[in-house]
Amino acid sequence: MKIIADIAMPYVAEAFADFGTVELHPGRAITREIVADADLLLVRSVTKVTPELIAGTGLKFVASATSGIEHVDTAALRERGIGFAYAPGSNANSVAQYVAAALLRLAAKNGQKLADLTLGIIGVGNVGSLVLRTGEALGMRCLLNDPPRKRLTGNEIYKSLDEVVEAADFLTLHVPLNREGPDATCHLVNTSLLDRMKPGAVLMNASRGAVLDEAAVMGARSKLGGLVADVWNHEPSIDPSYLALADIATPHIAGYSFDGKVQGTAMVYKAACRFFHRAPAWSPKKLLSDFAGPIDVSGSEDPVALAVQTAYDLAADDARLRPIAEEPETERGRFFDRLRATYPKRLEFGHFEARCGRSQETQRKILAKLGFKTKMVD
Repeated sequence: MKIIADIAMPYVAEAFADFGTVELHPGRAITREIVADADLLLVRSVTKVTPELIAGTGLKFVASATSGIEHVDTAALRERGIGFAYAPGSNANSVAQYVAAALLRLAAKNGQKLADLTLGIIGVGNVGSLVLRTGEALGMRCLLNDPPRKRLTGNEIYKSLDEVVEAADFLTLHVPLNREGPDATCHLVNTSLLDRMKPGAVLMNASRGAVLDEAAVMGARSKLGGLVADVWNHEPSIDPSYLALADIATPHIAGYSFDGKVQGTAMVYKAACRFFHRAPAWSPKKLLSDFAGPIDVSGSEDPVALAVQTAYDLAADDARLRPIAEEPETERGRFFDRLRATYPKRLEFGHFEARCGRSQETQRKILAKLGFKTKMVD
């Protein structure tokens, strides 16, 4: 078979080698001409799988190594009898750990204790569920909003949007981008919602750029106690004026941990094996078993923040994006994509062992809940 794959999918050539010939291309450069004689197309979020892209091709199977599928016209695939798979939850840990790092950083900046604050979570799917676990591990009161799950379960744990928005000290978004229907999320964060937020609350978006109206946020920025932006309107050509207002700004990499990307590849590989009735011949197990080393927090007054910052330097990701504002407008898209294409290998917390002092049992338990290996030392 002939396989066309996004070059940003780690180990995709190794995984699919037993299927046939694998050609790697930058995601935004994948065109109908490239996929015309392909059997499999493997993408990430930057490739728009449209009727025009797949028309007249010999594709049998398309997969996206991502947790969202807004970039894929699944109806068009069904109409043509093309199989489809994606990787829901593959990067959920990565995003939850990004949120943990952002919470700790902004709470420290604002002189706050997270245990005194309320975290509002909009969207409680694979990612939001782990963000809930993260917030609870950090001692926060967590309020949840997810209308589809509320209808499905009737569970009173899911609150109204107004209730969550008005009470949250940190409001974090983890919804798919739905442009229409009863659960439309396009510009969910608008002037009306911002008016209902608590003064001094922090707004965090690591879902999709269009879930938030950037112009409305810029107009309400003085009311907010902080702004975290990982996703943007009009990616990859982002607005530098919006960037300038963000306390933490990153190039759509919240879900870009090494683990998350490898798991995305593994999930679509297994799906392809099922579709074509092949026995899996590749496994990522060894790739995900690396020990990154110990982190000694025994002498720290804030061992949780130190361990998280050491394992994941969020400030470095922020610093890498800031120079985009100095680029000519015509070059910003390439700058943004280059940051994503060359993103450093970022291991999740489970690869690290946090070494705590005997008086830090409470903090050790928090770190364990966040996913760290832990050890008590004298």
